[in-house]
Amino acid sequence: MTVYETDVPGVGKKFELDVEDDARAVVLLHHDGRVEVFRRSNPDADSEKVFDLTRGEANRLGSILEGAYFEAVSTDELQVPLGDAFIEWVDIDEDSQVAGQTLVESDLRNVTGVSVIAVQRGEETIPNPDPEFQVEAGDILVTLGNREQQADFAARCR
Repeated sequence: MTVYETDVPGVGKKFELDVEDDARAVVLLHHDGRVEVFRRSNPDADSEKVFDLTRGEANRLGSILEGAYFEAVSTDELQVPLGDAFIEWVDIDEDSQVAGQTLVESDLRNVTGVSVIAVQRGEETIPNPDPEFQVEAGDILVTLGNREQQADFAARCR
């Protein structure tokens, strides 16, 4: 990941880093500690402000991002009471193969071995959806399966 650093005279420093789909995150650090965060959809687009932070808020957010409050672990080393199975969240995009299909029509349970244990649709959570549940673009499927099954499931939902 490339990080671009620029001095902004009279203001502070600007940092830009590439994120998904050609977009960039832009962080402007002011001399007084304030922080402005922007997103640019592509290198030629104008930046859109996402939020402002005070010095204290920026320090707390930085601590969270550094892992001071939560340390991620490798899922290869993770011990959970589910044996080899773990829970994943799979976003369903508009161009997903399963958008518009029921769970039984998609046949993902039989093909991959992964169970859909819930669906997040906007503000609504649908626990234990039945086989006739129709998956829509924008849904987040909460799934249970082992690593290989989860990888296969995610690939088939693209």
